[in-house]
Parts: sequence; C-alpha cells; structure tokens
Amino acid sequence: MLKLLKTLYAIWGFLCFIVYYLALFPLFALIVQKYKWHKHARWINQFWASIVFTSILMPIKVIKKGIYDSKEPYIFCANHNSYLDIPVVGFSAPRFVVFVGKSSLTKIPLFGYMFKRLHIPVNRRSIKDSYRSFEDAKKAVERNHSLLIFPEGGINDQNIPDLKKFKDGAFRIAIEKQIPIVPVTIPYNWIILPDETLQLTWNLLKIVYHEPIITKGMTMEQLPELKEQVRDVIRKEMSLHFPSHYKNITV
Repeated sequence: MLKLLKTLYAIWGFLCFIVYYLALFPLFALIVQKYKWHKHARWINQFWASIVFTSILMPIKVIKKGIYDSKEPYIFCANHNSYLDIPVVGFSAPRFVVFVGKSSLTKIPLFGYMFKRLHIPVNRRSIKDSYRSFEDAKKAVERNHSLLIFPEGGINDQNIPDLKKFKDGAFRIAIEKQIPIVPVTIPYNWIILPDETLQLTWNLLKIVYHEPIITKGMTMEQLPELKEQVRDVIRKEMSLHFPSHYKNITV
C-alpha cells in the first residue's frame, strides 16, 4: 500500500510540473523574444515553482545568510545532486540568474526552447563549445546578470551527499571579473528526486545561500584557494545535515 501511495504521489508530482509549465509556457515564449525582458523570467519561475510545490504539499525553506546587492552581479555556486536543483534555485535566488547547464537540457521539448534562449548551454565534451560557453558567461556578467554554476560539472552521483572536486570555470570568471561568489547548499534534493531513479519522495526542500565571498584584488594564482574555500563552505553545511556520513571525513 505504501509503495502504491509513493507511486501515485510521484505521478501527481510530475503531472503538476508538466501541466503548470505548459500553462505558463506562452509567458516564457514571450519574454525570450527580447533580451531586456529576460530578467522577468525570475518572477515566472517563482510563480511556477510556488504553485507546483504547493500542489504537491512540498515544504520549502530558504535561508539567506548574506546581504545581496540587487544591482551587483554574483556567481552562485551550488552542489548538484538532482534535476530538482534548477527549479529550486529559480524559485529562491535573490535575483535573476543565468544558468550554465549541460547542453542536453536544450533537447527537452519546450523547456529546451526556453533554456537555450535564457541561459547558457555547455557541451563539456567539446573544448570549442566549452570555451564558447565560458565567453558567453562572461558576457552575461558584463550585462550585469548573475550566474548559477554547478562547479562539480554536472549531477554528482558519487559518494552522495559528499561533493566531487570542483572545476575551475566559475572561479576563473569570478576572479577575472572581480565579482563576489556565493556558495549555495542544497542538502535534500538527492533524497527528494534522486538522479538514478527519478522517484519523487516527499521531504523538506531546503536551500542555503551563504555569505558572498569577495574576490576584488584576487589574482588567478589564488584560484585554487578560492575554489576550496567555496567547496569547504558547502561541505560544512552538508555535514550539519548528514553528520553520520561525515563523521570519518575531515571537513
């Protein structure tokens, strides 16, 4: 009986995601037509996510430990364990963010149309495409947009809930453009919607935005230090939620 209820809950959840997205797609399709309208995607994302989470009775807790200037671009760096991470960040981010995500997302019907016009797809198998995405990300910052980058380089399916090693891209942009970088911890999404099964499970949705790390004055020689600093902040937050996993790991 419990298994049946879980299956019905998962079906209901996916129906809510799809049906509400389809209902709001005309608005997404409208705002992608002009670049100056792109920032309004934040409000549509928030509305879409709020009605989805309400419909599936999924509580969400957003913690913001820092103060974020609405006129200043940031690079938000989050751990990545689930496809649910994107809508959760879209719902909770302090300002509109441009996602840097894998190019396969552009193949999803309708969502892919919106993603490749609002955000930055990256094909990590191609050095040329990766470089182009890196340059597009820097241009977005120059236009005063914030970025959301998953520095693990994709969904982590190894030793969850711990993190993989971080790639350099987010930190290189932050230092080159001298903009703050914000560690973001998403502790429970790997439980709610695990990548390997896509089985939706009821649980608290939680996301923690940590204090911005200032990069002004930093040079590329300090990139490894910055990368580890961000990773350490996220891992320490994760260790508070999963102490048994980290008890034999130095954080």
